[in-house]
Amino acid sequence: MLKTANKWPGILLVAIGAGLWGTDALFRRGLSLELPASTVVFWEHLILVAVTAPFVVRFWRRGIRLKASEITALIIIGVGASAVATMLFTEAFSYGDPTTPLLLQKLQPLVAIVGAHWLLSERLLPRYASYFAVAVGGAYLISFSDPTNVGVSELTPAAYAVGAAVLWGMGTVLGRYMTATIRTSELTALRFAIGLPASALIVLFKGEASVAAGVEIGEFGTLILLALIPGLAALAIYYQGLSRTPASAATLAELAFPLTAILIGWAVFDGTPTGTQWLGIFILAGTIVAMTRAARKSNESLGVKAADPADLIGTDQPNS
Repeated sequence: MLKTANKWPGILLVAIGAGLWGTDALFRRGLSLELPASTVVFWEHLILVAVTAPFVVRFWRRGIRLKASEITALIIIGVGASAVATMLFTEAFSYGDPTTPLLLQKLQPLVAIVGAHWLLSERLLPRYASYFAVAVGGAYLISFSDPTNVGVSELTPAAYAVGAAVLWGMGTVLGRYMTATIRTSELTALRFAIGLPASALIVLFKGEASVAAGVEIGEFGTLILLALIPGLAALAIYYQGLSRTPASAATLAELAFPLTAILIGWAVFDGTPTGTQWLGIFILAGTIVAMTRAARKSNESLGVKAADPADLIGTDQPNS
């Protein structure tokens, strides 16, 4: 499949990968209403570890010695950005809204930029504070069907989704740090391998081991589809396209993600965004596009070559 994909335009592959991420609600929402979030996340990780185990073995055989800071970064990526973030994201779906948790993940680039500035000493974009303020306003409008009348029932799932976005954004930053030492494919596999025992501990801590062990055949089939379609397949196609697509063009193609999420929410779950939510979608998406173009122009004016996005473990979506 990947050999065939090599012949396709990069921007099309980015759009296909981002669109597949948008299908997450098809699988995760139903599971979140039937199973505890911790059980869903545990089985996701178990399936992904089974598929990516050869890359862990390859990393082990290469005998790479990691510094203490690198080991710490790996643990944070596996436990925080993989196990905990995915559980928060899944928990957000249990409140019934299939679209808002997905759309709020567009906050990740803003989190990643701040994290890269703090942890990697990367230069912030000019006027970043303005971009951030506008994007937060857009995210607020997305989160609530009526932004003038916000109840706890709406605030809680939004908080879960934003928490997941923050952890995934930090996973992007730490993944960027780790790709200097570990190949992207191996880093992805290690992320799942570390996240698996963390998710198992969460299941045990919540007293849900019997539920996790009693997953039915139909639920298991959906878990496999969740792990492999908006998970690994989306990631593989996305990186194929991203490796040969300018960042500014890739950002536009990534709008296939919220578009797919909206269409699925409307067609499958009868969830049409309100007027203010549509406004928030356009504000947030437009802010990300403007930020990407500003970053590109800034790098060019300084004679700096932008980092190859294919080297990043980031643009973290569920189980990416």
